[in-house]
Amino acid sequence: MPVRPVTRSDIRAVSVALADAFDDDPVMCWILPDPERRPAGMARLFGAEIRYHHLAGGGAELAYTDDGTIVGGALWDPPGRWKQSTLSSLLSLPTLALALGRQLRAGAEVDGALDAAHPTEPHWYLASIGTSTAGRGGGHGTALLNSRLSRCDADGLPAYLESSKEGNIPYYERFGFEVTGEIVIPNGGPTLWQMWRRPRDTGQR
Repeated sequence: MPVRPVTRSDIRAVSVALADAFDDDPVMCWILPDPERRPAGMARLFGAEIRYHHLAGGGAELAYTDDGTIVGGALWDPPGRWKQSTLSSLLSLPTLALALGRQLRAGAEVDGALDAAHPTEPHWYLASIGTSTAGRGGGHGTALLNSRLSRCDADGLPAYLESSKEGNIPYYERFGFEVTGEIVIPNGGPTLWQMWRRPRDTGQR
């Protein structure tokens, strides 16, 4: 399945695809409980994260079909650059406020919990990955994961993610991730599972 880097002109399409993929995500449903407002709110949220943070790190990739339709995306952060800078946070704040509205505090609680539990060892961080309904079952998620994990292996670097669905844990385990802990979002929020992947020896180093 074809995968390529996200460009600025792709941000809207990738954001919509990720919003579709995360429509039933427990964390997104807790942050944006109104199902009518959730798709637009998530698209704005992903758009701001890509535009003001992930794009600069060079780890944002998308998956597309033979006719060029964008059906998924993976938002990776390189070692040492997983946390948003003060500048990117300020630039994205107006869009985040529009996306989350009164739920801005809930979003901040999620970010705070994830930041506090984040590993300190250098690694590639998979902040988000998803495939739209139209692209589901086509192998696009596998292609997106393998694209970056092959680089992790070549460079001898681990990878880290938080799974917001317990049912997705076996899927990530197939790629070498292992559960290392749980993060419980305060004030009645959902649980996420921390997953770490050690690099595989490719013999290229």
